[in-house]
Amino acid sequence: MSPVIELGRRAKAASRLLAGAPTPAKNGALLTAADLLAERANEIRAANDADLEAALAGGMTAGPLDRLRLTDSRLEGMANGLRTVAALADPVGEVLDGWRRPNGLEIVRTRVPLGVVAIIYENRPNVTSDAAGLCIKAGNAALLRGSSSALRSNIVVTQVLRDALVKHGLPDDAVILVEDTAYETATEVMQLTDYVDCLIPRGGPALIQSVRDNAKVPVIIDGDGNCHVYVDAAADLDQALKILVNAKTQRPSVCNAAESLVVHAAVADVFVPRAADALHAQGVELVGDDEAQRRSGHVGAATDEDFGREYSDLKMSVAIAADLGAAIAHINRYGTGHTEAILTQDLEAARRFTHEVDAAAVVVNASTRFTDGEEFGFGAEIGISTQKLHARGPMGLRELTTYKYVIWGEGQVRG
Repeated sequence: MSPVIELGRRAKAASRLLAGAPTPAKNGALLTAADLLAERANEIRAANDADLEAALAGGMTAGPLDRLRLTDSRLEGMANGLRTVAALADPVGEVLDGWRRPNGLEIVRTRVPLGVVAIIYENRPNVTSDAAGLCIKAGNAALLRGSSSALRSNIVVTQVLRDALVKHGLPDDAVILVEDTAYETATEVMQLTDYVDCLIPRGGPALIQSVRDNAKVPVIIDGDGNCHVYVDAAADLDQALKILVNAKTQRPSVCNAAESLVVHAAVADVFVPRAADALHAQGVELVGDDEAQRRSGHVGAATDEDFGREYSDLKMSVAIAADLGAAIAHINRYGTGHTEAILTQDLEAARRFTHEVDAAAVVVNASTRFTDGEEFGFGAEIGISTQKLHARGPMGLRELTTYKYVIWGEGQVRG
């Protein structure tokens, strides 16, 4: 038996115990883990500093380094995320619906855990606590496989979670970190059909493609975030500028940051120069089509590939649309199905945009940065699905469950 298969076996055994765990025990483990993150903050930061030092020496760029870094505020956010999940209603055992058949059979549909949820992710050690916390509350075991760049951080955070589980009589193997970060090991996790019930990859295009090529277990794709901000002819331009700058610069390395700006031609002469000046002042590199370049010297030439990229950095594409239909067509062509925003005071334009744009989240007059599990009230999220089956958008507790039918009879047989 390979080491990865053994980890999968242990996770499956733990999942069966956790599936029936009482809510107070699960909540207690999450609250204890939150407290331990604070108590062991120095140990976690030391491990993270070592990861950052090695990553910097290896030439990691600013965007990935930001995702790897655990600051005091991010540690506090991880702890608060666990507390938020503990305060949420337990979905396990929820009765979704029920009915009685003419033959007297009573059929009830109830929510149950998935089982073992594997998460393969890159850089972000906060995913370790976020994902594991949600899995625990939903009654699932979490089989975690992070990247080599965050290994030291992930080991310490995982141990915090395992210690908290044991303190409340729950199996520590409900959270397991695969410490071997070799490519072949990740592939083996993707193929643990006897043990893994669902795989969620969180990372860049190379990881997602590897999962598409190699996975044999069910997968929920946490895809790219080429998010657009469309400034309509009827936009409040002062408000639009504020929202755009926030969407692009508040934290450019994350998947819900805006990567593309689309401006209606009717307001492009006024808005594009203002937007370009404001973004340039924040260090944003702009590339765009001919019409965008004509309106600002800060906009360089864009290739077709530039319009479809998730930059995860201070770079943005700019396109001018002749009308609302052209803007929607541009977004549906280049978007990744994550989050798209329209800024407008025209209700009919907003309604058409929300109906016709193909994305997991469509925002009217607000920043794309709100597509987030905590901002949606889900607590810490396990990812943002760009798929259309089972889970779409921020994945919280309910997206980590399935359901079963329970049929009550009184001796009925089928004739």
